Amino acid sequence: MEARAVRKHIRSSPLKMRRVINLVRDRSVPEAVAILDYMPQKVTGVVEKTIRSAVYNLIDQHDERFDEGSLQIHEIRADEGPTFERFNARARGRAAPIRKRTTHLKVVVGVQEEEPEEVA
Repeated sequence: MEARAVRKHIRSSPLKMRRVINLVRDRSVPEAVAILDYMPQKVTGVVEKTIRSAVYNLIDQHDERFDEGSLQIHEIRADEGPTFERFNARARGRAAPIRKRTTHLKVVVGVQEEEPEEVA
């Protein structure tokens, strides 16, 4: 069982976002949220909010009860969104480009599959 949450047009560059999401990839949800609470980057709030949204989507889809410790981040991805292009005035009538990048964040959360025990 899996559920996903997508958040688009986040006003942060994908490179800054990927630095944060690489630390929480393939971890359990409580562990990921605990890691995000102690990170100084601004995008951690957006990432945490999207993870929680995916968890709530999973709860809404299925009427079963889940142990929050058994939920795991199966996929988390930061793709590049549209770039806002602005120009800054420079000497001699020239213009320098300013690129304001955006990010699309996708999170897939699912129930952690238990590993079968080996019988010797």
